[in-house]
Amino acid sequence: MVHSYGRSPVGAFVGVALEEEATARAAFTRILREAATTYPCPSHPAGCLTISAATNVTPQEAEAEAFLRDLRNENIGVFEARLRSAQRAGELPDTAAPRALAAYFAAVIQGMSQRARDGATAAELTETAELALAAWPAVRP
Repeated sequence: MVHSYGRSPVGAFVGVALEEEATARAAFTRILREAATTYPCPSHPAGCLTISAATNVTPQEAEAEAFLRDLRNENIGVFEARLRSAQRAGELPDTAAPRALAAYFAAVIQGMSQRARDGATAAELTETAELALAAWPAVRP
């Protein structure tokens, strides 16, 4: 089920943005803005399955919990790789910390998923996305 979800428009938007956008900033801008509108959309359960399902497991489902945790951690690794590439290309300053930035954006996205499950609107989540984007490290000339 999780693999099918990951190929659906609701589950695939992160990977699609990372693949299609020419710059890391454009990719993360798109990811955060799409999360803001995708997560609260009434056409499907609110939030993200990979994030939400992990909060609903019993001790007997430890294998499923580990699987979902590994997926989320892999996403941080994908984010980090994209940010390191951006740093090498001069899109991020040398002082930026790609691993920390990847973890930050993952935490924001996970929080947006939970907020959507709690009833946050697309407008509220868009404000969150814009605040997160303000943390993007500036490249100094």
